[in-house]
Amino acid sequence: MSTATATALSLPATQTTRAKVAFRDTPEAEIVRRTQAGDEMAFRQIVERHRSKVFSIIYGIVRNRNDAEDIAQQVFTKIYFSIKGFDFRSSLITWIYKIAVNQCYDYLRKQKVRKLVYESDLGADDARTMENSELAVEKAPAISVQMERRDYLMRLLAKISEEERLLLIQKEVHGSGVGGNDGTQREHD
Repeated sequence: MSTATATALSLPATQTTRAKVAFRDTPEAEIVRRTQAGDEMAFRQIVERHRSKVFSIIYGIVRNRNDAEDIAQQVFTKIYFSIKGFDFRSSLITWIYKIAVNQCYDYLRKQKVRKLVYESDLGADDARTMENSELAVEKAPAISVQMERRDYLMRLLAKISEEERLLLIQKEVHGSGVGGNDGTQREHD
């Protein structure tokens, strides 16, 4: 038996199949550190690198192009003001994904509240007409069911490892679990 084979056999299976790269040691982490130090060009690199991913995530949730563009702008504003608190415990895209999803949920909650406020301004006859319309009947349950499904999905995603979560997100956004538009390549079986 060769020395390499004997060494491979003595290592746990996870060490022989995949090497985990710490995000803190990646080129993107250096861009984050520069951004944290106030480098505006570094922040622009982050925006350019992740703009399409963020828009895809948001559009997948809100399904409205104009709203998705507005929310994406809010996401990058939040990133700009929050990046000093980024602690490198997760990858940047995972952190950005969480911010994007939370901004979408905030938006959807506000939309639901606005709808309730507008409906309270209606007279009794108008309210009955809206409740009985096909459009109201079709859309009302769909939003609550969709929110319940998303909450359930978020709870499930919280139970898996960061690497598996990132791979699932990449698969959903890009249709592939390996590599991405940012030029990085993940090692796989």
